[in-house]
Amino acid sequence: MTAPTLPGLTPDTPPPPPDASAAVPPAPGSRAARLALPMSRQVLKEMAAEYGVCLHPVTLRRTDLASGQTEVVDLPCGSTRDDKCPPCAKRALRLRRTQIREGWHRTDEPAPAPQPATDAQRELILLRGHLEFARDEAQRAAQHDQVPGIDQAIAEVEEAIAAEGLRGRVAPSHDDDEDAGPRRKRSTRRRQDAPDLPRKKIEPRTVGKVYVAPDGTEHRPSMWLTLTLDSYGRVLPDGTPVDPDSYDYRRAAWDAVHFARLLDRFWQNLRRCVGWNVQYAGCVEPQRRLAPHAHFAIRGTIPRAILKQVAAATYHQVWWPPADELVYPLDRPPVWDNDANAWVDPDTREPLPSWADALDLVDADLDASPAHVARFGVQVRAEGVTPGTVHAQRTIGYITKYITKSAADCHSANTDRQRDHLDRLWQQLRITPCNERCANWLLYGVQPKKAHSRLQAGRCKGKVHQRATLGIGGRRILVSRDWSGKTLADHRADAKAWVRNLLGVTVGADDAPTTGPDAPPAFAWELARPDDPDIPPLQHRLLKALSQRAQWKAALRAAQDRASSGSPETGQLLRRGLLPAVPSPDSGRAADPKEME
Repeated sequence: MTAPTLPGLTPDTPPPPPDASAAVPPAPGSRAARLALPMSRQVLKEMAAEYGVCLHPVTLRRTDLASGQTEVVDLPCGSTRDDKCPPCAKRALRLRRTQIREGWHRTDEPAPAPQPATDAQRELILLRGHLEFARDEAQRAAQHDQVPGIDQAIAEVEEAIAAEGLRGRVAPSHDDDEDAGPRRKRSTRRRQDAPDLPRKKIEPRTVGKVYVAPDGTEHRPSMWLTLTLDSYGRVLPDGTPVDPDSYDYRRAAWDAVHFARLLDRFWQNLRRCVGWNVQYAGCVEPQRRLAPHAHFAIRGTIPRAILKQVAAATYHQVWWPPADELVYPLDRPPVWDNDANAWVDPDTREPLPSWADALDLVDADLDASPAHVARFGVQVRAEGVTPGTVHAQRTIGYITKYITKSAADCHSANTDRQRDHLDRLWQQLRITPCNERCANWLLYGVQPKKAHSRLQAGRCKGKVHQRATLGIGGRRILVSRDWSGKTLADHRADAKAWVRNLLGVTVGADDAPTTGPDAPPAFAWELARPDDPDIPPLQHRLLKALSQRAQWKAALRAAQDRASSGSPETGQLLRRGLLPAVPSPDSGRAADPKEME
């Protein structure tokens, strides 16, 4: 029975339940309130990264040799990894995108023809020929006491040839021939299971074909290409194998180690097949299944049928000693014998076969097969790209999507299956030989080339054995020689020239005289240690660099506003970087001062 309510009084309304989604502010002065405040040093690092200041600068001490004055100078670390230094990695990313953009749709040959040799250079080459003739005559006449003197004269002449401005070595050194020994030769006959390819004489051109429309308009499109490796077993959408026990991790590891050589074979075969010097620029990155694949921008157009035909006919054979199964486990590898100066069996104390002896056994076996054959998969994707379109800009961003990340960070492992798949592949990469001097050859019962006592089986220091690389060794950015006709240093110089023209600076440090009374003073550089007494704390140097960057950006913005105040058309052309008076290092695209920092 409910009690009656007294007249004039109403029952109290119960308070509503607290909303769990609404955050309750901490009490002022509490520890939670203090922890909610942003850290000043973290804000400094975030602002430094926003303005393009290197977070891990290399500190150098510069001493004026004339006055003796010493100054501390911070240089960017130049890292290309986003997890080490985001500002330097973003700067490297913008530079690579500029390089790809400038060389992708060129209509002229980027590399000029070599200049003719001067009379002095020709005289040095003739003198080198006379010395080679005299050395051969001395050997024929058994006058071996004269050979060292002739070799010394040959070395001096080769130094003069290099100082005169000739590229490369005119001939290999005689010392290299004596140390190398007889060269091993392999048959160049193509494999029977690989289709034949047409072979044409390569023309000395790098630009693509020009297409003429019915209305007379000329087009010179280009392409982008994706090459993948073969399958090692069925995989799920997350990249993990359906059956990890049947997944071929050994072949996956060997293909990853030799993927770079397989790409070299592809471009060699493609150029011979189409008959002109195809130019490319791209990046190697892992797929979700952790197998490497490559995206390339190609100048000019090639039929898709030819690209697929060349990919199917391309292979790379690895003629190494057999390495199918481990002879010694990781917990009981061969040991070093100081008396025999060789690696021996831990039980029988018998020396392992040397690298030369192991290769002799492979050469003596007429039925021998290569230790591994790397091939591409059936998935070959190629698309045409028209210059100056949004698709071209997006494709450049797609090609360079992961160049600032390590191979293992391109696809994060969030589940136990993904982590187990990564661990299985890495465990196989640990025992896969990477080259002739790899310490892993001891696990297969062979002494590596130039073996020594410091080798540790299963712990080779090669890049392909690291967990962060997933077997992708060497460079991940691959650019052909005649792509843009410029190196990265040339592209940086273009960026400096753009800033100078925008700010109205006519003379820079690179244009200063090197001799005479107006020459800059000579300096001596040395690496400074962080604990040196004259080195300010890192936070002080970051604050100073942040202020300098902010002033530079304000000056660039003001210069752009002044240059674009003439007319709307002028401002639009300036923002796009199309005015000759203010050339942009990023042609065909808006000139952003942030990219010049």
